[in-house]
Amino acid sequence: MRATKPGVVTVTLNAAIDQTLECPGFTAGAVNRVVAETRTPGGKGINVAAFLAGGSRPVTAAGFLGADNVTLFEALFHDRGIQDRCLRLLGSSRVNIKVVDRTSGAVTDLNLPGLRVPEEALDALGATLDALTEDHGCFVLSGSVPAGVPATIYATLTERLRARGAVVAVDTSGEPLRHAVAARPDFVKPNVHELGELLGRPLKTPGDVGRAARELHASGIGLVVVSLGAEGALFVSHDGAWRALPPPVEVASTVGAGDALVAGVLAARLDGSDLETCARRGTAFAAGKLARVGPVPPTPERVAALVGAVRMHPLGNA
Repeated sequence: MRATKPGVVTVTLNAAIDQTLECPGFTAGAVNRVVAETRTPGGKGINVAAFLAGGSRPVTAAGFLGADNVTLFEALFHDRGIQDRCLRLLGSSRVNIKVVDRTSGAVTDLNLPGLRVPEEALDALGATLDALTEDHGCFVLSGSVPAGVPATIYATLTERLRARGAVVAVDTSGEPLRHAVAARPDFVKPNVHELGELLGRPLKTPGDVGRAARELHASGIGLVVVSLGAEGALFVSHDGAWRALPPPVEVASTVGAGDALVAGVLAARLDGSDLETCARRGTAFAAGKLARVGPVPPTPERVAALVGAVRMHPLGNA
């Protein structure tokens, strides 16, 4: 998976502000007191851009942002050196609220609706991405699809971008994922639930997951990564199949861990690393991100320390 041009573009159709509320002893239907609150710019593609920024390749963020609450996103782009090619739409980007109860370990998610995207905005996005293919060789299409956008959007963009010689990675779920895999992107990263839903069967054992990942790879997708949460991830490509298990780490927030995995694997793969190295680096990068709230990458020193602690197991052919 080699990009012919240096730049990476992440495409976020449904950006979000992630609001985390720390609320010890949270109880539904009762008065609760919040002891700490953070707000960070998010959405899967925004996170991937933030994790890739500062590396060897220029990074551009594209997609849609609500004009009414764009400040946090613009500050992130400025601070991280990310080129901003996001289109502004009327209204506000959605807010995802996480209520964290550290006493019990429970997390409650409240996700608000996102923007409605008019048809002319999709046309403008296509034109923007076409222009970006001039000096960007890799495009990451990730996250949910907002109201007004067809479920086929990632498949349409995959075909459009690959026809222009770009490498395409997709990280989504449900109907958008089903359509996207039919367009054969170069890299997909479902989690276990998403993969089982895609293939129409439950994946109850590691063997089930491994066979499903191989099946998806055999359909014509060069790199398949299946995230397993705290249990690591499976990696399947033409040069082998591995399971990577992360070392135990302190967890401040799991938000964006899957996006950190995508960024770590993609950066290593674009640099020409073999699958085992990509799996080690992606898993270490995701594990290192867990200690941070928001789209803040771990330091290179932290990633290097974790790489050696990742446990690697080759997958058999069964």
